[in-house]
Amino acid sequence: MPSPRLPDFLANPGTALAKGPVAMIFAEDEAELNSTLRHHLDSGFKSVLAFLPESFDLAPDVAASEDVHRIAYDLAGGDSLFEAVNAVIAAAPGLWMYYCYNGEYLFYPFCETRTVGEMLTFHAEERRDAMLCYVIDLYAGDLDSHTNAVSLEQAHMDKSGYYALARPDPDNHNHPKERQLDFFGGLRWRYEEHIPVKRRKIDRIALFRAKPDLRLRDDHTFSDEEYNTYACPWHHNLTSAVVSFRTAKALKSNPGSTFDIQTFKWHNSIPFEWHSRQLLDLGLMEPGQWF
Repeated sequence: MPSPRLPDFLANPGTALAKGPVAMIFAEDEAELNSTLRHHLDSGFKSVLAFLPESFDLAPDVAASEDVHRIAYDLAGGDSLFEAVNAVIAAAPGLWMYYCYNGEYLFYPFCETRTVGEMLTFHAEERRDAMLCYVIDLYAGDLDSHTNAVSLEQAHMDKSGYYALARPDPDNHNHPKERQLDFFGGLRWRYEEHIPVKRRKIDRIALFRAKPDLRLRDDHTFSDEEYNTYACPWHHNLTSAVVSFRTAKALKSNPGSTFDIQTFKWHNSIPFEWHSRQLLDLGLMEPGQWF
């Protein structure tokens, strides 16, 4: 049976948008697509919307899950992630939502023992409607064995080299925006000559609560400026991380960069342990007042 297109799905979503949080996973290719979907199911999302072309296959256990809802969508063919996210926002105001690509995995403080719903309940009690996430690049340690730079078993990350700059406000003489920063680091920083300027940031408001007239912009920020802040005015808030093979995969698949890169490893590379404690210890996410 063919998967519904997005307008048809939103016209009759069934229980998929009845309760949050809802994850939206966008498939650019089939690399680690099934592990991405499984990871977010295990994190406690009530529904996982899988946006992928009809030609992509899902593993039997993933396809059989009642919580996975397949939607026919083709990013390579010109379909837009931002249009899809905004359409889902308009269809389900009030629900907490999350979005990422295949080969990306959400980690948040204490995620090994607590669900994403429990975290967002606490975050909402602090009067927050969005959460800053850092996109942390992962890459295979051996590119000869893993030519697309993707390997769950050999995943590495940078332990340092991350920094932030003030975010200028063009509507206010480029003065810094309040409680907003542009974050950089990882492969987008080390190989910046191959990355367009507008795509070098690693911050993403990946977790947010939908509301009427809210729009995700094409720089991964929202039309409501408070959604783009890293914390409330009175104390630090929770932040999370999205560990991602996406940049490494792109650098190794792009003819303009692949021959310049024999390995992504350098003196600040460490194996990724697939545990939130490592990200907390490196300062790559913030527990805030949640203990």
